[in-house]
Amino acid sequence: MLFQKGRLRIRSLMEKDQGLLVKWLSDPVVLEFYEGRDNSFDLEKVKDHFYNQEKDMTRCIIEFDGAEIGYAQYYLLDEQEREMYGYTGDEAVIYGTDQLIGEVGYWNKGIGKVLVKAIVEYLSKEKQAGKIVMNPQSWNKRAIRCYEKCGFEKVKLLPEHEWHEGKFNDCWVVEYNNEK
Repeated sequence: MLFQKGRLRIRSLMEKDQGLLVKWLSDPVVLEFYEGRDNSFDLEKVKDHFYNQEKDMTRCIIEFDGAEIGYAQYYLLDEQEREMYGYTGDEAVIYGTDQLIGEVGYWNKGIGKVLVKAIVEYLSKEKQAGKIVMNPQSWNKRAIRCYEKCGFEKVKLLPEHEWHEGKFNDCWVVEYNNEK
C-alpha cells in the first residue's frame, strides 16, 4: 500500500489488475472522459500502456471501502513537460498526476475530491512536491471544478494538446502550488 486516507486506499498496480483496467477502459461511459470512446483497450493494449516501465511513473489502483474503483498515476515532470507546461527554469519539485474512477457507480459522490486531496497531500509530504499539475481537457468542466475545489488553479492553456475522439482538444494546465 502506498497510502490510505479514511475510506480511501491507494496501492501499487499489480499484474492481477489487468482485468480491471480492461473493464474500465473498454466502457464507453468511462472512455468519454479518459482516452476517448474510439480508443477502447483490450488486454494487449493494457499490458503495453500500463505495464511498461516508461520513466519514473508510479501506477496505482484506487480502493474505496475495500472496492477497487479506479486508477491513478504520478510522476516527476521531465524537461520536455516542464517546457511545454511553462516551467522552464522553475526549481520546484513538480509532479504530474492523472486519475480515473472506472466504476461509474462511484461517480458524483465526492470521491474524486477525496482522491485528489489525498494525492496532493501524499505528494506534498512524502515527495516534497512544490507544485502538482494535471492537464484536463478544457471541455471537461466536471473534472476542472473538482480540481479547483481541491486548490488547483488554471495556469496555462495548451491549444490542441490532446487527441480525443477524432480531434485535437485544448487542455488546461492546472496547478496546485505549495510554494504560495
